[in-house]
Amino acid sequence: MLGRAKISVIGAGGNVGASVALWAATKELGDIVAVDIKLPKPGGKEGEKYLPVQGRMLDLAQCGPIEDFDAKITATDDFSQIAGSDVVVVTAGIPRKPGMSRDDLIGTNVKIVRGVAEQIKQHAPGAIVIIVSNPLDAMVYTAWKATGFPTHRIIGQAGALDVARYKTFIAQETGFSVEDISALLLGGHGDDMVPLPRYTTINGIPVTQFIKPERLAQIIERAKKGGGEIVELMGTSAYYAPASGVVQMVEAIVRDKKRIVPSAVYCDQQYGVGGYFVGLPAVLGAKGVERIVELDLAPDEKALLDTSVSHVKDLVNVVKRLCPDLG
Repeated sequence: MLGRAKISVIGAGGNVGASVALWAATKELGDIVAVDIKLPKPGGKEGEKYLPVQGRMLDLAQCGPIEDFDAKITATDDFSQIAGSDVVVVTAGIPRKPGMSRDDLIGTNVKIVRGVAEQIKQHAPGAIVIIVSNPLDAMVYTAWKATGFPTHRIIGQAGALDVARYKTFIAQETGFSVEDISALLLGGHGDDMVPLPRYTTINGIPVTQFIKPERLAQIIERAKKGGGEIVELMGTSAYYAPASGVVQMVEAIVRDKKRIVPSAVYCDQQYGVGGYFVGLPAVLGAKGVERIVELDLAPDEKALLDTSVSHVKDLVNVVKRLCPDLG
């Protein structure tokens, strides 16, 4: 990738999108184009609108002299500004509210993500697209169908966040640094993820040396419901950690790092998935998804993955019912 990368964030007026812009700018991953919609102006005249993302991005740009980062940051409601993007991150959509499942979001967010994907197809046809909008597995499928992009350029952010939650809880339990904890999770985002305790280590030492199986099971269950826990605590979806997970993926792509990052990627023959986007360890680099790592799963692990995949299929079937032309 020659020169400075161009990273566009759709939905950057929201907490997740704004946090993606923040992390990406401070890491100097490239120039940022922040896209969002105009909203009714508080206290303004009837019909008067403003663009809140402009204020957020101006505020972020003014951090540069203090935090010593150099990035051109553009805020706009004009999708043509994303032309030439290397990576486009999609965070657009309504957030999850208390008592609302990810499945409840699908009716509204499929329309939003489809509209955004069509704009990406028109204005940034060479971009790698990272989807964050929920329900994640269904929205990645929607973006793939609406853009028509090759599958290696459509990725969902899920596993990076789920693994981060899992590692955090293990660090809190053991007192060891999160930097020494290595872990993998497969399957759908959230409640459907498949833990792999035998691939969980602390500086190469099996986690079971430090945490008893029954307690580890409780930690895994908390990680599965990590998003819901945050929603209950603060009344809206998480944003710092999801954005951090996205930026880990963006960095792997724009710097061609070849990192193994659990992501929602298109699988056909691998793991017997049969043509769906499912969370698996994937090598991310300049081409997007460069390889899916296939693990030799134990029968109980494969059974859990199959169950998770069946739930992904259910979500995709809802998309197909709502938008038959995306089938």
